[in-house]
Amino acid sequence: MPAVAPAAVPGAVPVACCAVQKAAEVLSRPVRRRGKELERAIFEAALDQLTSGGFARLTMEGVAAAARTGKAALYRRWASKVELVIDALDSTLPRPTDTPDLGSTRRELLLLIEGFAGAINSRAGGAMQALMGELDHEQAELFKDFIIQRVIMPTRATIVDILRRGVERGEVRPGADTSMAVDVAPAMLMYRVKTCGRQFGPAFAVELVDDVLVPMIRP
Repeated sequence: MPAVAPAAVPGAVPVACCAVQKAAEVLSRPVRRRGKELERAIFEAALDQLTSGGFARLTMEGVAAAARTGKAALYRRWASKVELVIDALDSTLPRPTDTPDLGSTRRELLLLIEGFAGAINSRAGGAMQALMGELDHEQAELFKDFIIQRVIMPTRATIVDILRRGVERGEVRPGADTSMAVDVAPAMLMYRVKTCGRQFGPAFAVELVDDVLVPMIRP
């Protein structure tokens, strides 16, 4: 005889529904972490929410929930979401000053531009692009200062170092390290970020270095 399914019990909750609810409860529980591990989780959550929803929709409560920690853990470290976002970007963006002496001005410039392009294509880069597209004037000034101090000025200083090494090797004409060439790369990079709103392709660094920078600085 064919098996007869048991009659449904009135008010009973399906097993599958219980499993989903249980999984949701587990995923929403705070995870006990401290120090840098907790900080990384918070930064990742902040950048993800910034990229997906924008700065206006980002909240400290939402970041805490996504990082699976308490809201108090955020407010102990940051007084506002502006401070949180700036620290999240600062901890994630590469530092231009890490560009080493490779014995070739072209290779050093390529490494610098490729590093910047990689950063823009990353989670932090996506978050930065989201910021630049929606901030009001007061907040824009705060983030503009951060970008100038954290991105533009270090990039300019690194380019000056690269060009001066090139002058010593005879690859760069004397005086090029104080010319418009120092400003061209940062200006072009930020123009692409703000105006084009797209990721940098693999050929971008080569085109910028070979078609723009090298012709400006060669002896």
